[in-house]
Amino acid sequence: MDTRFGLDRRVTLAGDFALAGGGVLPELTIAYETYGTLNANRSNAILVCHALTGDQYLASTHPITGKPGWWTRLVGPGKPVDPEHWFVICANVLGGCMGSTGPSSIDPRDGRAFAMRFPVITLSDMVAAQARLLDHLGIDCLAAVIGGSMGGMQALTWAVNHPARVKKVVAIATAARHSAQNIAFHEVGRQAIMADPNWAGGTYAPGKPPAAGLAVARMAAHITYLSEEGLTEKFGRRLQNRDTVSFGFDADFQVESYLRHQGLSFVERFDANSYLYITRAMDYFDLAEAHDGNLARAFAGVQARFCLVSFTSDWLYPTAESRRIVRALNAAGAPVSFVELESPFGHDAFLLDAPEMNRVVNGFLTA
Repeated sequence: MDTRFGLDRRVTLAGDFALAGGGVLPELTIAYETYGTLNANRSNAILVCHALTGDQYLASTHPITGKPGWWTRLVGPGKPVDPEHWFVICANVLGGCMGSTGPSSIDPRDGRAFAMRFPVITLSDMVAAQARLLDHLGIDCLAAVIGGSMGGMQALTWAVNHPARVKKVVAIATAARHSAQNIAFHEVGRQAIMADPNWAGGTYAPGKPPAAGLAVARMAAHITYLSEEGLTEKFGRRLQNRDTVSFGFDADFQVESYLRHQGLSFVERFDANSYLYITRAMDYFDLAEAHDGNLARAFAGVQARFCLVSFTSDWLYPTAESRRIVRALNAAGAPVSFVELESPFGHDAFLLDAPEMNRVVNGFLTA
């Protein structure tokens, strides 16, 4: 394997790819990055799964934004997931917009973009696509699967759906199902996108996306990634570039300006239809559903060791969700460790400077 740091790759796998919802894709393209070198017995591979708005640019410069990778605090030289020791893989999820097959991809059967003809997908489908990638790479078993938020959901799904292929699972700031509140926030975002006239039923031109709707969707979602304490500390009621309120609807407050910036910058790198499909996949996520609602039964056949991490100020996937997973794993007889970490930064804490989290992950991987 090439040892260059952050090697960008793409593979198209021929043959039908069946989906959990009954749809079929005529072929599967997966865009991914690798870091480090696969050892001779192929035992040092770690799969890192990204969250809703992430991509394969885990620890290298993003080609569109020019920003560093989204988890450089955890992955990189001298970090807990060090490519000097591990062969790290991160793939853009099925349904994504950074090279993997998704609604903006061309349907090889007719030469047109899938758009809303793209079949509805699930997180299990995303994991199945990653499994196909590992088959292509000749990796039978992963030393670990690591993910936060939606990435944590994929990590848990890996352990359930492919028990013999995973030795360790690190699931951070995540849940075993999407709650009614989570679904509600996603629906607000989807409706904002679909209400934008430029959405055009999902058939918008590449140069004319539903930018306003997608920006509002991002703004609404971004609020859930933060905490009241963090927002108050960072912004409070401070005004943006003015000494007094305007008595109008400009961005008077710093927090308003911040959210508008988040929305506008998101539009530059993300596809609106991908947002619809990925949020829907998250809404359908419920590991216990196929087991009569019993999460312990879902974990009955797992063979991995688990590490769960939550944050005190995360109200999107609160600690209660992690404790539910831990109880189910205990009931299933699976080895699991759990820690709740103090942080004022809400759900996004797992992406920020979190030395305690790094120590936990490092200790678990090296144990």
